[in-house]
Amino acid sequence: MSERVIAYGGQAVLEGVMMRGASMCAVAVRAPDGTIAVHTEPLGRVYRSRIARLPFLRGLIVLWDTLGLGMRAMTFSANVQAGPGQSIEAGPMALTLAVSVVLALGIFFLLPAGAGFLVERQTGWSAWWTNLVEGLMRLGLLLGYVWGVGFLPDIQRVFAYHGAEHKTINAFEAEASLDSDTIARFPREHARCGTAFLLTVVVLSVLLFGLLGPLPLLPRLIARLALIPVLVALAYEAMRLTARHARSPWVGPLLYPNLALQKLTTREPDAGMIEVALTAFRTMRTAEESAATPT
Repeated sequence: MSERVIAYGGQAVLEGVMMRGASMCAVAVRAPDGTIAVHTEPLGRVYRSRIARLPFLRGLIVLWDTLGLGMRAMTFSANVQAGPGQSIEAGPMALTLAVSVVLALGIFFLLPAGAGFLVERQTGWSAWWTNLVEGLMRLGLLLGYVWGVGFLPDIQRVFAYHGAEHKTINAFEAEASLDSDTIARFPREHARCGTAFLLTVVVLSVLLFGLLGPLPLLPRLIARLALIPVLVALAYEAMRLTARHARSPWVGPLLYPNLALQKLTTREPDAGMIEVALTAFRTMRTAEESAATPT
């Protein structure tokens, strides 16, 4: 699998899909009147620099870039849904994202760490076992969250667009014909999905935090937060490696939990959703080709 193929990815937004390429990204959103609104923009210079190709550091850059792109894509989508004359500013969306990140860190990292500390104090178990309990709790919270929000009608539609995004990328990487009927036949799971990334982070957290040994509560909480960038970097490299060798008989079984989890975060899209995903992908590719053509 080439570096260029590995660079492609996407994200579902409200009634739409964002596709990210090697140098450009595009968002396609289904408007209330049934048309498809499109927005394109180049990726930041840092993302396209040599620094972004350095192992481990590139994972942090991609995460930061994805948060920014995701926020702008959601703002564009919200404005399309609001209709003419309505404007949703990026500021409130950024504040919402920041609050969401803080809550996620507290719920998925600090809460399990505190619970693991209590188990260690009450049972006298070794740090390795209590870190395992902490990791299992973190996994349970992740599974419970994605399972629970999947019952919300709006989230179900976002998950269906997520499936359309994956199907389109899978068809492209298989060098298949990029038409709606062909794309619909491809699986809605993908090895480089953000859901897979989260599960990889959870698994690696058990191994990494287990190396720290027993810690008092406050140093334990600080260590969990301080090591998040390390977890992100390791998880990103692990995903790149497994995606590159996805067809290997040794790597395939390692991907199964990641792909299975995507059963919760994707739904089968309808033809209209695939059309939106395909529009986003084609727009992104056209923008990249135009940017690469000398003027």
